[in-house]
Amino acid sequence: MSGVYLHIPFCKKACHYCNFHFSTSLSSKSSLLNAMYQELEERKSELISAQITSIYFGGGTPSLLNMAELNHFFDILFKNFKWVDDIEITLEANPDDLDFDYVADLKRFTPINRISVGVQSFVEAELQYMNRSHTAFQSEQAIENLFRAGFQNISADLIYGCPQSSNDSWFQQIEKIHSLGVEHLSCYALTVEPKTALFDFVAKNKCPVPIEDQALDQFLILQEACNQFGYDAYEISNYCKNEKYAKHNTSYWKAVPYLGIGPSAHSFDGKSRSWNIANNALYIQRVKQGLPYSDQEILTEKDLLNEWIMTGLRTKWGIQESTLLQKWNSLHAAEMEDIYRMQLQKGYLIIDENRNVIIPMRHKFISDQIISDLFLV
Repeated sequence: MSGVYLHIPFCKKACHYCNFHFSTSLSSKSSLLNAMYQELEERKSELISAQITSIYFGGGTPSLLNMAELNHFFDILFKNFKWVDDIEITLEANPDDLDFDYVADLKRFTPINRISVGVQSFVEAELQYMNRSHTAFQSEQAIENLFRAGFQNISADLIYGCPQSSNDSWFQQIEKIHSLGVEHLSCYALTVEPKTALFDFVAKNKCPVPIEDQALDQFLILQEACNQFGYDAYEISNYCKNEKYAKHNTSYWKAVPYLGIGPSAHSFDGKSRSWNIANNALYIQRVKQGLPYSDQEILTEKDLLNEWIMTGLRTKWGIQESTLLQKWNSLHAAEMEDIYRMQLQKGYLIIDENRNVIIPMRHKFISDQIISDLFLV
């Protein structure tokens, strides 16, 4: 079982908080897509023995692609890869791209069966602060268009901790998603990342700074609201109804191999990780000329253990206690058990009825610290 990730590095507008690789110039779109088609063909042997369980168009803004551009990917994927019958195929999309004609064409002319809508907020002041390209009304309209066109598997992204936000308005946004019938929700705290416009604005005192205490309050409100509206908190940032877990993202957390295509895309084969150059022009040039366009890291047993701890503890399924202790013992790191026992004593970790180690909901917000304390360095 494996996944394929396709990074579409184009956006109409630069969101102030975003530190993903993208360009607001679409002049090279055709050349870049041709390079991605070529890379996908050339790397087909990397997953030749595996069945593809998920395909994910991320970005950037994949909804900038038309049907012919999307279907060229599917032609290559269908020819060169084995698909499971219930494959999940996700397209990330901005609300302002999802007019009814576009979503109807997606439904009719492509095999895409899941749409992830970048709502981010239903509050206009927050959307302006983030420099989003859409309005709250367009988000509602986009979701209604998707259901009307026949899409049932819809996810929405929301961001909490925005300085313009109140706890009441945050709860109302989750309630809005519930009322619209969306069964999968991804929620992220607004963070100030280096090399973003928001970082520069904050450094120059040109805009208000996100407050961590507010983000914590809204994270707790998120848990309460999702519980009230029937969303299962299956990963720190992901919530769903009716077991509509995101297959593609869940495969990341369960260390399933995946192939990443496009500039800045990452790949994982179970033993090593590779990543493509994060520069559109160089990526196009090197793919076209047959030159190297990626770097690779061979993961040590210690690296693999740390990743297993990190990804597993982010989820509601956690990690098996016996496996954790066995792995530490095999790496002659028995001293880590003292740290682990201390975290259990403090309640940062708990053990469920299946002897899985999990982070209780009340401590999920500080999970990065809890998890990193268990890393071997």
